[in-house]
Amino acid sequence: MPKKFSPELRERAVRMVYDRQAREGGPRAASIRAVAPQLGVGTETLRIWCNRYGATEPVGPGEPLEEENRRLRRELAEARRANEILKAASAFFAAELDRPTTK
Repeated sequence: MPKKFSPELRERAVRMVYDRQAREGGPRAASIRAVAPQLGVGTETLRIWCNRYGATEPVGPGEPLEEENRRLRRELAEARRANEILKAASAFFAAELDRPTTK
């Protein structure tokens, strides 16, 4: 007969899995195998909870996915601007090297 777990326990279990994964790294399955026995929950049950309730969990400690996306987009835009400047400078100096010397 299946056990009924409270929503608080489910949220706590998912949070523990993601916190352990953020702290120690490695695959999520290893974190699930470590956390499940502590709470008296089956590993497959905890995996299902993580898939169902953990979709909006942070990727790093305290950094939500949307915030990380914004940061990465800013870095990408800055890198593209720097790349355009470097392309223009290399074209300018390449043109200088192609000119014949007048001596």
